[in-house]
Amino acid sequence: MRKFLVVLDDSRECLNAMRFAAMRANKTGGGVAVLSVIAPEDFNHWIGVGEVMREEARERIQAHFEVYAKWMRDRQNVDPELVIREGEQVPQIIAQVREDPEIGVLVLGAASEGKGPGPLVSQLTKTAGTLPIPITIVPGDLSKERLEAIT
Repeated sequence: MRKFLVVLDDSRECLNAMRFAAMRANKTGGGVAVLSVIAPEDFNHWIGVGEVMREEARERIQAHFEVYAKWMRDRQNVDPELVIREGEQVPQIIAQVREDPEIGVLVLGAASEGKGPGPLVSQLTKTAGTLPIPITIVPGDLSKERLEAIT
């Protein structure tokens, strides 16, 4: 089964990327893999404190994921999978793409504030030519209705 990989983070544009991935998966019989990356600098504390913080980060990610997952299941009939990795975001995204042969498209949300597409889109498009899959960039300010029409 072909999966759409979408990155879960705290950005506003993440919402449209999630919607797009779920809608396309529904219409093409595919799946959705949701990747969240925990940055290593979040845990540069004493070992015990770092472990507690890591577990709290995982719990926050799981709670955030469940909001999107419920919508995907209820509205798009898609049961997404959650992948949590630790490290620098871009290398971890690339590693996930290379390690999971079912991933067919990387879906990213572009910022809509007029300051450029956002750091993740900017960084990943620089390496797009070396990825084994295409990248779909979803504008962050598209309406739900427009997304439905496009997908």
